[in-house]
Amino acid sequence: MNVLYEPVDGAPDRVRATPLSRGPWDPQAQHGGAPAALLGRAIERVEPGTDMRVARLTFELLRPVPVAELRVEAELVRPGRRVQLVAARLFAGEQLVMQALALRMRRAPGAAPVVAADAAPVPALPGPEAQQTLATEDGGPSFANGGVELRFAAGGYRERGRAVVWIRLRVPVLPGEEPSALCRTLAAADFGNGASAVLDWHEHVFINPDLTVHLEREPAGEWIALDAETTISGDGTGLAVAALHDERGRIGVALQSLFVDRRSA
Repeated sequence: MNVLYEPVDGAPDRVRATPLSRGPWDPQAQHGGAPAALLGRAIERVEPGTDMRVARLTFELLRPVPVAELRVEAELVRPGRRVQLVAARLFAGEQLVMQALALRMRRAPGAAPVVAADAAPVPALPGPEAQQTLATEDGGPSFANGGVELRFAAGGYRERGRAVVWIRLRVPVLPGEEPSALCRTLAAADFGNGASAVLDWHEHVFINPDLTVHLEREPAGEWIALDAETTISGDGTGLAVAALHDERGRIGVALQSLFVDRRSA
């Protein structure tokens, strides 16, 4: 079970989610980072993509993604030598539960000088003693306490407000495959609203029905950091914004729209 998904009957488009994909809101539903990595993997495999890199990915979580058997589809919807659009969809049975649209751009080393953003550096990666994980209510396996490793450099799950957290994907998306840099980034990017929560988990839900990731460059290494902040509007909506970093510096930004409500008694 040391994977997020297991193949079903050898079919390339069918997988079964393991408990390591499970999220914090419902024990029967996945954390958004797991299917984001799964759809990112599918998008990377759509040809012709050898000389392209993903510059932006937008996910829409149309329904809770169940911890169950799923079907993946991906296709090139806008071909091109410089710019492409790739769509991916995730089905539970015949029901569409999640979809993604990726913008891929041509790699052309030397086409322009490197101009980095003038961003503040992320604090140094803390040691293992600073590790915090979000446990499920029953203490069982989940994405946050088995699928990934989290190390907070600022803030934490018991603190409200801005947080800086380093995240490493602990297990492959599928058996026998080393996760790509994109998959590692997408697995981490969906943690922004949880890491920088400004409301009490026991009193409110603040679920993201979408996730948009912009990448300035290709990530390097296993660890991805989120420097995340959440704002709540007061009308039942909110926004989580996270600057994304690897150990070399900033790599992009992740945005999550939030549906906010009081928990039922």
